[in-house]
Amino acid sequence: MKKKKMSLAQKINVLRASVMGANDGILSIAGIVLGVAGASTSNWAILVSGLAGMLAGSVSMTMGEYVSVNSQKDSERKAVATEKQALADNYQKEFDFVQQKYMATGMAEELAHKATTEMMTNNALTTAIRERYSFDPSKFTSPYAAALASLISFPLGSLLPLISIFVGPKNMHIATTFIAVIIALAITGYLAAILSKANKTHSVLRNVISGIVTMTVTYSVGVLVGILAG
Repeated sequence: MKKKKMSLAQKINVLRASVMGANDGILSIAGIVLGVAGASTSNWAILVSGLAGMLAGSVSMTMGEYVSVNSQKDSERKAVATEKQALADNYQKEFDFVQQKYMATGMAEELAHKATTEMMTNNALTTAIRERYSFDPSKFTSPYAAALASLISFPLGSLLPLISIFVGPKNMHIATTFIAVIIALAITGYLAAILSKANKTHSVLRNVISGIVTMTVTYSVGVLVGILAG
C-alpha cells in the first residue's frame, strides 16, 4: 500500500510545532538554570533543575500540542459535517456562495459560474469547505505528528542553555548563557516569522526581548533568594 504523503499545510504545521517547541525549550530552561545559578553556585543543583525542567517541559509541550491540534481537528470535522448537511439541504445556496467568492476576486460572472460548476461537479464538498472554511477536508492536521515534533524539539532546544551554563570560565557562565540564548531565540524568531509570513524584524526583536526579560528576571530573583537564604 502506497504511503500517503503529507500536504504542504501539514508539513508547515509540523515545522511550526518544531520551531515553537525549540523556542519554548530554550527560553524555559534558560530561565530555570539562570534562576538557580543566581541562587546557588552548585553545578549539581543547576544540572538537576535543568534536567527536571526539560523532562517536565517536554511532556507538557507534547500533551499541549496534542490537545490543541486535536481540538482544531474536531472543529474541522464539525465543519465537514455541517457542510455536508448544507449541501444536502440547499445545494444551490452553497453553489451561489462559491460563485460569489470567485466573483469577489474580480472574476467575471460568466467565468465564475463556469468555474463553480466545474469545481462543484468535481467535488462539491471539498470546494464548498475550502471556500467557506479555508481548509482542505482531505488533509486534516495530524495531532500525533505535531506532538512528536514538540517531544523532539523541546529537549533539543533545552540543551543549549543547559550546556552553555557550564561552558568557559565559571565567572563567564551567566554571560555565555545569555549570549547563546539570545542568538538561538533570534534564529527561532526568524524561522517562526517565515512560517507565519510575519514581519521578520518584529518577530526576532519580540523573541529576543522576551528572552532577555525572562532571563534577567529569573536570574535577579535567584540572586535575591540566594542573598536572603545566605
